[in-house]
Amino acid sequence: MTTFNEKTLSEKMVFDGKFIKVAKYDVEISTGQKRIREVVHHPGGVVVVAQKDENTILMVKQYRYPIKQVSLELPAGRLEPNDNPDERIKKELEEETGYIAETWKSLGYIYTTPGICDEKLYLYYATKLTFKKQNPEEGEIIEYFEYNIDKVFELIKTGEINDAKTICALTRAFKL
Repeated sequence: MTTFNEKTLSEKMVFDGKFIKVAKYDVEISTGQKRIREVVHHPGGVVVVAQKDENTILMVKQYRYPIKQVSLELPAGRLEPNDNPDERIKKELEEETGYIAETWKSLGYIYTTPGICDEKLYLYYATKLTFKKQNPEEGEIIEYFEYNIDKVFELIKTGEINDAKTICALTRAFKL
């Protein structure tokens, strides 16, 4: 039987940034061989499928510097130290779309890129929405849109939506 375990032999922080840290680990795998693991440590985040009515969900567009393009995705945000994901997602929905939700349901969580990063995203489903006022974070340029659910899935099929957290959250929300 295969043993899936790795023993950390040493650890070195190679980058300590504002939002992420990168560490290099020397490890011993179950066969006794030595390997190097480089890991991006990320505080995690929250994502919400906010369903306005039977056929409509809220989406946001924003420029994503790492991919050098505008991305159509679900409202989401990064966790700060000591944040409670259940509370943080409510703030993010209101900041990015102006909506508050009466009903919330957890859809679990995902690891975005477990081969190199420990980022954990908590997924939510929100209904019974009421518009209050959009209030984006300082320095955040973001627009929200109302999309027909079928149109969103069509955009996923055609490759116009490639944001993994959006695809995962929608899949969980609508049990595809």
